[in-house]
Amino acid sequence: MNNTAIATTNAPSAIGPYSQAIKAEGVSINVSGQIPIDPATGEFAGSDIKTQTAQCLKNIQAILTEAGTDMSAVVETTVMLTDIADFADMNEVYATFFNEPYPARAAFQVAALPKGASVEIKCVARV
Repeated sequence: MNNTAIATTNAPSAIGPYSQAIKAEGVSINVSGQIPIDPATGEFAGSDIKTQTAQCLKNIQAILTEAGTDMSAVVETTVMLTDIADFADMNEVYATFFNEPYPARAAFQVAALPKGASVEIKCVARV
């Protein structure tokens, strides 16, 4: 099987031994978890959950664009929050990035995220 790394400067570079995304030949694009880093500044887009969620999803959009697709190809997401009480605000922003049929999703609270982010989102998209 041929796996192709997807990389774009319109989303933050990987900060460890992983790819922004992997396009599995003829099957899927597996986007690594995105934290709310604005690729133009290298800093968090903001401190509130709504701004951070939007930036995570903008980063995913940029990666999918580089892979030749868009958010409509997303079939599954995983949302990690440092505070599950932020779920409603995250969900409000999240809903603006997807149309029906919505992707399958898991969302859960974690103890901590890289660089102190409040949210991280990963996804799987079909080619």
